[in-house]
Amino acid sequence: MSRTNPTPQHTAEGSLGHVVFIAAAAAMGGFLFGYDSSVINGAVTGIQKHFNVGSGTTATIVASALLGSALGALIAGWLSDRLGRIRVMQIAAILFAISGVGSMFPPNDAVLALWRVVGGIAIGIASVVAPAYIAEVSPPAYRGRLASFQQGAIVLGIFISQLVNYAVNQGAGGNPNDHIAGIQAWQWMLGIETIPAIIYGLMSFMIPESPRFLIASGHEDRARRVLADVEPTGTNLDARITEIRNVLATEYKPSLKDLWGGRAGFIPIVWIGIGASVFQQFVGINVIFYYSSFLWQSVGINASNSLLISVSTSLVNIIGTVIAMVLVDRVGRRPLALVGSAGMAVSLALAAVAFAQRTGSGSNASLSSGWATLALVAAHIFVLCFAFSWGVVVWVLLGEMFPNHIRALALSVAACAQWIANWAITESFPTMSDWNLSATYVIYACFALLSIPFVYFFVKETKGKALEEMG
Repeated sequence: MSRTNPTPQHTAEGSLGHVVFIAAAAAMGGFLFGYDSSVINGAVTGIQKHFNVGSGTTATIVASALLGSALGALIAGWLSDRLGRIRVMQIAAILFAISGVGSMFPPNDAVLALWRVVGGIAIGIASVVAPAYIAEVSPPAYRGRLASFQQGAIVLGIFISQLVNYAVNQGAGGNPNDHIAGIQAWQWMLGIETIPAIIYGLMSFMIPESPRFLIASGHEDRARRVLADVEPTGTNLDARITEIRNVLATEYKPSLKDLWGGRAGFIPIVWIGIGASVFQQFVGINVIFYYSSFLWQSVGINASNSLLISVSTSLVNIIGTVIAMVLVDRVGRRPLALVGSAGMAVSLALAAVAFAQRTGSGSNASLSSGWATLALVAAHIFVLCFAFSWGVVVWVLLGEMFPNHIRALALSVAACAQWIANWAITESFPTMSDWNLSATYVIYACFALLSIPFVYFFVKETKGKALEEMG
């Protein structure tokens, strides 16, 4: 094997531009993650009417994707360590496309739930492989911002799905059960996902395999070429390969027992990753993205306006994510998380106060204009605070915080916990909303408040550290 000095023959700017493209291509999985998980929001009422099902069955259909996501997240690390990051991305792209077509033409609600599970598996895989891959190809100085591409892509996918939902619904005359070209609007909402899934699959052929995976697989020449393209000018590639090889030499293929710490269950760092994942979901963020049309209609806002509100909150989500991408490598992960937690606690509490003023029930429920305005403002502030903090920070942390020898597997476990927490919130919200919408938001506010001491006492800053330093 050649050991010649491999000084990169490109500018630092060229290298960074190439890495940005690689990270953006990998983050297409995040786009589909956001699109697939939130597109159901616009289709909920159409599904209810088409299959004549109640809120409980509807919640199961919506939440079924999340069980698939938990499974996909759990197996993604194992698959990526054996097949490679790129091959696993391609598997996810195929599953996204199949799910889109199947969800568009389900013969009954059970089959729709099954296709949602298939899409969920793809979401879970994308939630693990993209941040791990981006972290492995990014220089430490830019890793936080590049890793935040994943969340940026997720929120863009959410926004585009809501925009598509609104456009399709308007094209059908404002009714998701009316037809466009002989197919109901809600079916178009679910089927359009196939287009970005194909784009994701094609882009996966345009990016290189992770250099760490290549070195672990004995392909150092290929790893050298990848590193020459992604590392800054002047980097000693021999030293980088030796550093990675030495770290890998101390590793072996991990199993769940490697994450186990005796009576305490998992080792502390894994519990911290699980805790961060659970807190991210237990503030109720995905109620906004999965049920916002249902939520706003439950307080008297009509279907078209509720979908328009979904578009506006998704746009706020993008703005908050851009703020996080700018700040995450400047101010660090912990400060963003702490500020965001405080903002979420306050805004959720305000939403709870507003929802407590709801009068009537069912289709006759309503809020006065003043309280409705407070609820809408609080919801948008909540989304902004989540987006510039926990939305980005958790995914960045999960790609960084674990030691090298358990990173992929530990990330899978933490992401699996995140999807289970997401499922619990998604499955329970319709029932809890029927019980007491205001009290439900009080519970979410309490979790936002509890996340402050969690971050302060247990989460360590990872800004600017090389992955090989995590231990």
